[in-house]
Amino acid sequence: MDIDLLLAIAHHLAVFTLVAIFAAEFALVRPGLGGARLRQLANIDAVYGAMAGIVIVVGIVRVIFGASGWEYYVGNMMFWAKMAAILVVGLLSIMPTLAFRLWHKAQATDAAYEPPLADIKRQRRFIHAQAGVFLLIPIFAAAMARGYGG
Repeated sequence: MDIDLLLAIAHHLAVFTLVAIFAAEFALVRPGLGGARLRQLANIDAVYGAMAGIVIVVGIVRVIFGASGWEYYVGNMMFWAKMAAILVVGLLSIMPTLAFRLWHKAQATDAAYEPPLADIKRQRRFIHAQAGVFLLIPIFAAAMARGYGG
């Protein structure tokens, strides 16, 4: 097997795993969040951040060592649109992560703690925005893979 194939496989598996983790987080953040579900959310969010880091590292390695060469990527507008979308998803994930940490800390002092409904709704808006921007990433990737933006 060649390195380009291995990097493509690793990148795709990491991305699909990231999306699955995001879907779990998306499903958990709803009214009535507390107890074991709140602890689970804190753990899932930590894994989400770690997996995002893996996706980025594998992506960088793929740009540098993949068959297309880094020159292909840096001169491609679809690549930069994809990078911008990834950045926006990352920025949109900051507020929910901070909230989840606060909620988890509050639960550590009060086992019956449940986040206020207004806080849950606020974080769901960020999560929905992430989902919307997430949809752009495979669109830009497919366009780039077919030579658009170069």
